[in-house]
Amino acid sequence: MSGGRPVILLGHGRLGSAIVEGWLSTHTLRPADLFILARSDSPALRALSARGVRVNPDPADLPAEAVWVLAVKPKVWREAVEPWRAHVGPQAVVLSVMAGVSLSQTAEPFEAPVVRVMPTTGVAQGRGIASAWAEDERGWAAARALFRPIADLVELSGEDRMDAATAVAGCGPAYVLALAQSMARAGEAQGLTAEDADRLARGALRSAAAVLDGEGALDEMIGRIASPGGVTEAGLKVMAEDGALDDLAARTIQAAVDKARAV
Repeated sequence: MSGGRPVILLGHGRLGSAIVEGWLSTHTLRPADLFILARSDSPALRALSARGVRVNPDPADLPAEAVWVLAVKPKVWREAVEPWRAHVGPQAVVLSVMAGVSLSQTAEPFEAPVVRVMPTTGVAQGRGIASAWAEDERGWAAARALFRPIADLVELSGEDRMDAATAVAGCGPAYVLALAQSMARAGEAQGLTAEDADRLARGALRSAAAVLDGEGALDEMIGRIASPGGVTEAGLKVMAEDGALDDLAARTIQAAVDKARAV
C-alpha cells in the first residue's frame, strides 16, 4: 500500500483507469484501500465496485490520512477539486498526474504536501514510465510507493524538468506509434497489403521493445540491429541526413512542452 495509506482517486478517465488497473494487477493496493470519485457511472466502475473498490462513497467515509490522486483534466481541475477540498486535511498527501499544472498551483487549495507524477498508460500492465517531483519526503514516499511497482520512476532534479519529461515520456509513445504508422504506409507504397504492412510495423515495435529490455545505451542497441553497410544502415543514413530526424524530434518535443506550459 502507499506507505500504509489508502488512496482516493479523483477522476477515472484514460490515465486514471490505467493507473487503477496497474495498482490492482500488481497488488500495490488492495481493492478495499482504494476509493474512486467519478462524475458518472460506467461498466468499468461497476466492475471495480464488485471487486471491493469503493466508488463514489459517502464523503464522511473518506479517510483523513489518504493519498489523494488528482487525475482530472488540467483545464477543469480547480472546479473538480473544489467539492472535495474540505476533506483534504494536512495529514493527507496530494499526488497530481495532471500535465502542465505546477506544484505551487496544485498546492494552493490544500494544506497537505503535494507531489507531481507524470506516468504513461503503460502503468496498466506494470510497464510504464513515470517522472516525479516533490518538495518533501511525504510526497516522495507516496510517489515511490504507488508508482515504483507499476513504472520505471524517474525522480527529477527539479520541477522545471517536468514539462520536458512529460513531452518525452508521456507523449512519446504516441510519437513512436505515429512513426510506426508512417512506416506501414511506406511499406504499403512498396507493394505490401495494408494488413501486412500494419502487422509488420507493429512487429517492428515489439522487436524494438524486446531490445530495450537488454543492457546498453540506445546507440549501442541501434548498432546491434544495423550491420555496417547493411540495409538497416541505409535507412538510418536517410533519417540522419541534414539532422532531419533530430530536427523533427526537437520540434515535436518543443511543441508538446509549449502546450504543457500553456495549460
